[in-house]
Amino acid sequence: MELRDKRVLVVGLGKTGEALCRFLLGRGAKVTVVDKQPAAKLGPRADRWRGRGVTVFAGSQDQKYFLYTDLVVPSPGVPPIAELETARAKGVTVLSELELASRFLRGTIVGITGSNGKSTTATLAHKILKDAGLNAFLAGNIGTPLISFAAGSRPEDVYVTEISSFQLNYTETFKPAVSAFLNISINHIDWHGTFEQYLEAKKKLLRNQDANDAAILNRDDPRVWPLGQSGSFQTFGFSRRAAVARGCYLQGSRIILADGKKQELMRTGDIPLPGAHNWENVMAAALIGYRLGVALPRIRKSVRSFRGLEHRLEKVLTLKGVTFINDSKATTVDATIKALESFKEKVVVILGGKDKGADFTLLRNPLRGRVRKAILIGQAAAKIRAALEGWAPLEDASSLREAILRGFESARRGDIVLLAPACASFDMFKDFEDRGRSFKRDVRRLAERMRG
Repeated sequence: MELRDKRVLVVGLGKTGEALCRFLLGRGAKVTVVDKQPAAKLGPRADRWRGRGVTVFAGSQDQKYFLYTDLVVPSPGVPPIAELETARAKGVTVLSELELASRFLRGTIVGITGSNGKSTTATLAHKILKDAGLNAFLAGNIGTPLISFAAGSRPEDVYVTEISSFQLNYTETFKPAVSAFLNISINHIDWHGTFEQYLEAKKKLLRNQDANDAAILNRDDPRVWPLGQSGSFQTFGFSRRAAVARGCYLQGSRIILADGKKQELMRTGDIPLPGAHNWENVMAAALIGYRLGVALPRIRKSVRSFRGLEHRLEKVLTLKGVTFINDSKATTVDATIKALESFKEKVVVILGGKDKGADFTLLRNPLRGRVRKAILIGQAAAKIRAALEGWAPLEDASSLREAILRGFESARRGDIVLLAPACASFDMFKDFEDRGRSFKRDVRRLAERMRG
């Protein structure tokens, strides 16, 4: 793909947008950036890029910018806005950063998607490969934008890439050597419009894989497992419920890896991460390592030493017998259900934030009998209340700090106060990480006051 002297429009000047500018300038492209944020919000970033020859339009996404160009590359968070769709209809090429990177990247791409568990699986898979001595990098939604590696990539490199539906939406030829499709549940309907469109975007992970490639699929997900018949790739399954001919499955308390012969990978009791859903993440990550030649004892050792990620079922502290858990990454209903199922103790759960089109009625049965109270915050609070009234005691809070206090007051010794919002964070916070760190900071402040 030739970029020299091509007119390229980058939509959004965030982390990915800046990485795109660097790469495109290095290839001799004529780069323009549009960002709906006003110039005051972009600050010196816009001036820096203008100084390097990039045309930056702040506070505007005028259609003309999308039409008088050779290529448009939207940042991952940019939805399929009318300007993009009009440009495509008029013959302008629209590619995601992921697609553009894959056309220039040398090395092996591992692509991981799903509604939940992507970050944990990607981080663990990267650790397994690094521990085994492979030249592995963590990229995509969790790490560095994939385009940042393109210029300096080498054939021996491995890029473990966490991939969102946003990134897959505008792909054409993207083809990972190893893919992992972890699960699918209702998510990002506010972005895609329908669940069907969301699923179609996710399925693009597998679309171009061939007989030399491997797809690791969730045997227990009725929408994911049939995708194994959609291409000529080699299918590996993982399951907590049934044996698979090729892949990983649970047999009592043992995880078995089957591929011609059956071998014990490890015992579930040796997995340091809480929750049965993390057994699935471990199986998927282990299969990635196995497919790329890592021996089972090395995989086992890497898993045993893995301590999980910030904002994923992260213990903050215990105060007067009440334990506070930060699972701010639980931005979907399904992730919240899995978080709740990770504890035998009674839970006071903090729910709410920005609704992504979720069906909160799916929380009814998981809450019943397990939750002492649900504290509701954010824009989605009224919708959540309407969905859950009568299924668990509910209480509103005007802020996360107030929710923490009310949660502590409602809890009893031995209980869990769990932040697992089932919503995005953008109504009150910059992102889920900002929300999680605010939770931890306010929990520690509460503990300081109580300990006096």
